[in-house]
Amino acid sequence: MAVFRCKMCGGDLLMNEGASTCTCEYCGTEQTVPTIKDENLQGLFNRANVLRMKAEFDKAEEIYEKILQSDEGEAEAYWGLILCKYGIEYVEDPVTFKRIPTCHRTSYEAITADADYKNALKYADTTQRGIYETEAKTIDDIQKGILAISQKEDPYDVFICYKETDENGKRTQDSVIANDIYYQLTQEGFKVFYAAITMEDKLGSEYEPYIFSALNTAKVMLCLGTRPEYFSAVWVKNEWSRFLKLMKKDRSKLLIPCYRDMDAYELPEEFAHLQAQDMSKIGFINDLVRGIRKVISKEEIPTIKELTVESGNGTNTAPLLRRAFMFLEDGEWKKADEFCEQVLNLEPENAQAYVGKLMARLKVNKQEDLADCEEPFDDKNNYIKAVRFASPELKDELEGYVRSIKDRNETNRLNSIYAEAQRKYETAKTEKEYKEAAVILICSLSGRQAK
Repeated sequence: MAVFRCKMCGGDLLMNEGASTCTCEYCGTEQTVPTIKDENLQGLFNRANVLRMKAEFDKAEEIYEKILQSDEGEAEAYWGLILCKYGIEYVEDPVTFKRIPTCHRTSYEAITADADYKNALKYADTTQRGIYETEAKTIDDIQKGILAISQKEDPYDVFICYKETDENGKRTQDSVIANDIYYQLTQEGFKVFYAAITMEDKLGSEYEPYIFSALNTAKVMLCLGTRPEYFSAVWVKNEWSRFLKLMKKDRSKLLIPCYRDMDAYELPEEFAHLQAQDMSKIGFINDLVRGIRKVISKEEIPTIKELTVESGNGTNTAPLLRRAFMFLEDGEWKKADEFCEQVLNLEPENAQAYVGKLMARLKVNKQEDLADCEEPFDDKNNYIKAVRFASPELKDELEGYVRSIKDRNETNRLNSIYAEAQRKYETAKTEKEYKEAAVILICSLSGRQAK
């Protein structure tokens, strides 16, 4: 009697000789099983299953490929490739206690169009085929949900790949370096995906839609590491291996390995053809920025008109302001406000930063659109400070926006009174009603409210 491991919970499956499906006595899941009788291949199946459950999808995929070299008609091996390709992990539903799939490797390609899926159906028996089709539909629905969320995300320029915590759950040195690089690249005007900050408001959500979107839109990936094993950590490798596959389809993408306190020869062999950067080298960040700009031309980086630094203390806050105003254009009010705060931490009297905070509060995408606000905002604290520290030109612009709003509102008020007077005049039938209409009309012309 063959003994295989459950794909969902990892428990031993007790199955009858020649069976192609069985039910796990531990998690109660009905599932397909290999039909091969070779003990070596059976051992490979169990090894691949363990690796997949540990999220080491690439290693598991290699073993399934090896199985197919020995038996190209094994449907379960093709299905194993599908589970690895889409990064499928089965987790227990806390309500039903059933094992449900989660996807860690989304693809734009539908699972039903995949060649390995078609081969799984081709070599499966009737019972296996029914289970494969049901599972495929579930995975396809999950993918559609992930893609729907990811399509709402803005594109990124740079993706920072690193290990956040060590084996003791403490923050790694890599995460500290990644944090510094994130802020420096952000100040240069790049939009950077850095999980610790980018995902901080996504707690309790599935991360895959946002990671998938960032991997596919980013032109550059920085893979950071201070220890060889950190580059091979499961989720770190999951990100850079996916990016390498995307690079094969899109030659405009670039992966830059960045190492420190280790030898370049200790980097993963998959990086052998890439130009690595030593983070301990003087001028590393400058070299890095130049390298990124070779891939992402200035034309590709969203730009707005140059912002004037009002305080004149020599601190270069223009990149932060540019980033803040790009967030405003995208409607990301919270992020725009945060970047304006960073500017004010450096320059407390930066008028343009107060303008940015005012725009974020009023949800205005462009500065000139302040004139389109429904109500005057000259009583707002950010406006008062912006006018206080502004150059004469900026002060005139801001005051002009407020005048425009007040003039428009007054015109609308008078037009409303005139329209009311005209309505009363047209419907008047008595001398008293005509006089009332005349009073309203006179008031509208004189700018006074009729009482």
